[in-house]
Amino acid sequence: MKNIFAALFLTASFAFASAQTISFEKTTVDYGTVKNGADGNRNFVVKNTGDKPLIISRVQPSCGCTVPEWSQDPIMPGKTGQIKVHYNTTLTGHFTKSIEVYSNDPENSRSVVNITGTVEPAATAAAEMKAASADLAVAQKFESVPSQATAAAPARATMKVKKEAKNTAKKEIAK
Repeated sequence: MKNIFAALFLTASFAFASAQTISFEKTTVDYGTVKNGADGNRNFVVKNTGDKPLIISRVQPSCGCTVPEWSQDPIMPGKTGQIKVHYNTTLTGHFTKSIEVYSNDPENSRSVVNITGTVEPAATAAAEMKAASADLAVAQKFESVPSQATAAAPARATMKVKKEAKNTAKKEIAK
């Protein structure tokens, strides 16, 4: 009787040992510091270290700013697959997001991977205007741009029109 229980226990332990097993090359991908609007795509490498096909059934990000893509095809034993993650890099500041990976691994049916990084703020309107003014000054200096192209031209034109209107009004009153 003891031998029968030992044989059943040994058979059951082999059944659990021979299964699909999910593992990740890295569980955290660090974007580092990226520019606003930069490429937000990164990949997680998934490996099946078991001896049966591994199926990733669902990948759930922690928020809508992260969009995962993965193949529905089974990952064969000893082979790798990828989970592509896209983070919305128009959202500035530091971020840390988690992504839940659901598979048919009997020991680890839910795994969690993370992305982290910092997105630099976009250039401000004031900085862009300052850069445009500097570009205009350089263009005037080296390309002989007419003075009407300067930023002060509209103000000078307005003053000239006002002066002409005032002179016309004085002439009309003098008549």
